[in-house]
Amino acid sequence: MEGRKTLIPLVLAFIAASLYWWILSSKEKELSKAYEPAQVLVAKYDLPARTILKPDFVEVVEIPRKFMEKDAYEIRNPSDIKLVTNLVTAIRIPKGNQITQSALLTLTPEAGLSVKVPPGYRGATLQVDSELLKLIKPGDRVDILVTFEAIVGEKKEKVTATILQNVLVLGVGSNLGQGITADLAKKQSAAESAMQSFTDKGVLSLALNPLEAQYLALSQEIGKISVVVRALGDVEVHYMEIASFRKLIK
Repeated sequence: MEGRKTLIPLVLAFIAASLYWWILSSKEKELSKAYEPAQVLVAKYDLPARTILKPDFVEVVEIPRKFMEKDAYEIRNPSDIKLVTNLVTAIRIPKGNQITQSALLTLTPEAGLSVKVPPGYRGATLQVDSELLKLIKPGDRVDILVTFEAIVGEKKEKVTATILQNVLVLGVGSNLGQGITADLAKKQSAAESAMQSFTDKGVLSLALNPLEAQYLALSQEIGKISVVVRALGDVEVHYMEIASFRKLIK
């Protein structure tokens, strides 16, 4: 009986020591993990809001995992930098700050068209048939034609003139190009299909210089606009004679 009384405290002491060791070991592991080095993306320069990210705008730094933002981009191999390429900053990111998912947007209307407009150009929109819209992609080049009534001699006749050539397409509907995930592209496609069930028109976003923008606006007021798609890589500009049935018959 005495031996049994002596054994119970020893067992309890052993259990307490084991529990203490387990807690201490767990804390040690947590602490070790917290200070484990991790590589994250940070801003290489001050990045204003609505900046399209390029690889040379960011850099990889090593910090203790404890100091990583919850939605930071952890870099495990060099190609992971592509995860942020062509995404848009939703807010200003100061130099040295971590790049986080919540601070970035994809290239959608939420980011605004201005992020895609080249320097010296203007972003213009043009309504086109939805069937044609399905065949055009951001980055394509198109020509703009206008059909209108002109006075030739003493008679009126319809003619068609190519008013703009080699125009860069910035966006098609809500698709502004790179940076769109497969899931987002699918959602946008479904939303646009639903919208097109109510209309046979869609919207192209174009990059025009200021003079071209004026001619497009004028042409929309006086005639019917048509869009023709160029072959990939075709950027040549040629003199185009105005087309008329009178010339065709001659």
